[in-house]
Amino acid sequence: MIYTVTLNPSIDYIVEVEDLQLDALNRMKRDLKLPGGKGINVSRILSRLNIENTALGFLGGFTGRFIDDILKSESIKTDFVGVKDDTRINIKLKHGSETEINGQGPQIGESEAEALVEKLRTLTEQDIVVLSGSIPPSLGSHFYERLITVIHERGAQFVIDTTGEALLQALPHGPLLVKPNHHELAELFHVEIQGQDDLIQYGRKLLEMGAQNVLISMAGDGALLVTKDQVYHANVPKGKVRNSVGAGDSMIAGFVGTLSQSGNVLEALRTGTASGSATAFSDDLAERAKIDELLSQVQVNPV
Repeated sequence: MIYTVTLNPSIDYIVEVEDLQLDALNRMKRDLKLPGGKGINVSRILSRLNIENTALGFLGGFTGRFIDDILKSESIKTDFVGVKDDTRINIKLKHGSETEINGQGPQIGESEAEALVEKLRTLTEQDIVVLSGSIPPSLGSHFYERLITVIHERGAQFVIDTTGEALLQALPHGPLLVKPNHHELAELFHVEIQGQDDLIQYGRKLLEMGAQNVLISMAGDGALLVTKDQVYHANVPKGKVRNSVGAGDSMIAGFVGTLSQSGNVLEALRTGTASGSATAFSDDLAERAKIDELLSQVQVNPV
C-alpha cells in the first residue's frame, strides 16, 4: 500500500476575473474549488492510475469535510486525523496573471500529532509512505523525522518531497526518492546551476547523503533520474502549459506508483514524466486518458 501524508491540506479556491480593479467591486468570470496539498495531489493521481493508496494528514471543520468528501468520491481511501480548527483555504486569483493568497492553516496539538504517528505504527515492509510539503509551525521543524523514525521501525520505505532543512534531515534515513527541481537543488546547496553537468553532480551528492533515487525536474528540458548505477534523461512531451500546480506531485505519483508495481525505474521515469506533463497541460490534475496519450511521446535515454 502507498500512503500519502499531507500535514497542511487546503481547499484551493480558484477565482477568475476579467480585469481586477482594486478598491472596487469585481465579479467572477469563473470559480472552482479543489482539494489541495501536495500529498493529496499524489493520492489523486495514484487513484487515476488505478493504484490503491490511502491519504493521511490533518483535516478540520467544514473545509476538511469538503476535502474528505471529494477524495472519497474519487475512490481514494482516507484516514485523516481530525483537528479542532478549520482546514485552510488558499485563494488563486487569476486576472491575466495569477495572485495567490494562502491561509495559515490550523494549530495542531500534541495529542493530534501523536494520533498521526500512531497510524504509521501499522505499516509493513510492503508499504511506501510519501511525505509531501512543508511542515506547519505548530508541529515543529523536526516532525518529518519523527514520522520517519516510525516508518523505519516498521520496515517500510518513504519518499520525501520537501525542501531545505527538512529534506537535509531526511536524507541520512535513506529515502526511496527525492524530487527537487533545478531551482530547489541550487538553493539546497547554495550554488548557481550552470547546466546538466551541475545537476548531475549535485544529484549524485544527494545520493551520497542517503537518497536511493534522485528525480530532478527541469521544466521544458525534461527530467533527470540519478541512480547509483546510471543517470537517465526523459524528454517532455509536446503540449501547451496551462497549469503548473500539482505537476511535480503528479510526477512523483507516476514514478512511485509504477515503481511499486513493476520495480522498473525506467518505466517509472516514463510514467512520472507523462503524469507531470499531463497535469501541466490540464486545468486540474491530469486524467488517466491524458497520461496514457503522452506516454508514447516520452523517451528515456542514458546520459
